Amino acid sequence: MPVDRPRAEAAIAELLRALGHDPSSDPELVETPERVARAWADELLAGYAVDVPALLAGGALSSESPGIVVVRGIALATVCPHHLLPSVGTATVAYLPGKRLLGLGTIAALVEAFARRLALQEDIGHNVVTALMEHAGARGAYCRIELSHACLNARSRTCGQASVVTTAQAGELDLAALSLALEEPR
Repeated sequence: MPVDRPRAEAAIAELLRALGHDPSSDPELVETPERVARAWADELLAGYAVDVPALLAGGALSSESPGIVVVRGIALATVCPHHLLPSVGTATVAYLPGKRLLGLGTIAALVEAFARRLALQEDIGHNVVTALMEHAGARGAYCRIELSHACLNARSRTCGQASVVTTAQAGELDLAALSLALEEPR
């Protein structure tokens, strides 16, 4: 379904009014409905427009690599579908290439494609791993995501510094080699 910006702006203005803040009478809120609608449509939910199979097909080279490829520290932001609040953090993606080797930027773009949706953290990792296996021909794939959730930290006085770690994996991965590849440098 295409984005209806005027309707989104009207809904945001109505939400603000329902919460006791009239955008038309507060100079700081006058442009808020437009800014929020633009942020959601163009940034926070931009992943819905990404054709993942095409992304992985376009970012692959014909080259078989015998070793595990690891990309650490991929920044990501997503929105919790339960509270519509952001979560921010990083992802680490490791995969054992098949006959195609992905560009490193393609791996980061894959994470962003799934993160820039209304998504549970667990689903982002699962979707990244599944896409690597199904569309990039990986022999094995792993994704670790660590996020700080506003729905947890901003709403609770006791969880202000909490982070959530999830992992997903599939295929033939030598767990000992993966563990060494993921080990932080000293």
